[in-house]
Amino acid sequence: MKTRWGFIGAGYIAARALAPAVHAAHNATLYAVASRDAQRSQSLNPTKIHDSYEDLIADPDVDAIYISLANDQHRRWAIAAMQAGKPVLCEKPMSLNLAESQEMADVSKATGQLLVEAVWSRWHPRTIRAVEAIANGEIGDVISIDTAFTYNADLTGNYRLDPTMGGGALLDVGLYELHTWQALTAAPLQLTIDSISRVVGDTGVDLTTEINATLPSGVKLHGLSSFIAPPLQKIYVVGTTGTLEFLEGESFANWHAPSSLRINDEITHFDPVDPYQLMAEAFSAKLQGEDAWVLPMEDTLRIAATLDQIAAH
Repeated sequence: MKTRWGFIGAGYIAARALAPAVHAAHNATLYAVASRDAQRSQSLNPTKIHDSYEDLIADPDVDAIYISLANDQHRRWAIAAMQAGKPVLCEKPMSLNLAESQEMADVSKATGQLLVEAVWSRWHPRTIRAVEAIANGEIGDVISIDTAFTYNADLTGNYRLDPTMGGGALLDVGLYELHTWQALTAAPLQLTIDSISRVVGDTGVDLTTEINATLPSGVKLHGLSSFIAPPLQKIYVVGTTGTLEFLEGESFANWHAPSSLRINDEITHFDPVDPYQLMAEAFSAKLQGEDAWVLPMEDTLRIAATLDQIAAH
């Protein structure tokens, strides 16, 4: 059995990552695409092309919908899809704020349709192993987590520089760090913010956000997200009896490349994988009644609340 996917949007991530992932998945197929550009839709090699998002949502042969539009459009089309009886995998961030994400979660509950935020790094075997190691006490109790996700690119004309469309470094790459903090601490973040520094660009979005915070347990957190800093991806955890560190391969965006993880003095190497494919397969398996892990909505809502808290500080 294969889940027949419909894509709303055919931009960079859909074309470069999700479409190949669904084509490669053993339990899924890319059935339909709708976007503003029919030629771009066709480039994803679906079975069918729809002229409008509404037509795709109404297609009875579409089993699940992936939304890869700009951040400010996630809420509208995810709700429309769920109200039409379609489960949704939605690009991160789920929405612009907690209120929107909560509304989406409420519709998911009311309709019984699965709604998952596509934080694809959570499906990477290295990330899974790190979460497991900390849960098992392999470095003792966590004392601190230090993360960074930065890159330097020309984003002229990109929605990431538009505050009304959910732009900014925190929402774009900082979100990965917050999800990692939560996964590694296995608890709601409930941050006490010790300090925040920002570089705000001409358009009003944060080009850099650096945060130091403390959890109720005393765990110290440091995160750096940026569009203008030299490229850096880092995850380093200190525990009472040891340390854990992501080594080879990008810490958050490892894709089709080798990677490694150091837990105390032991280094584990991971073969190249496609976490996008693992995510698509897990979502499809969940729809097919299998006991597959998907990112819980509770995690998404907690991160949305934390993003609001940081933005208001």
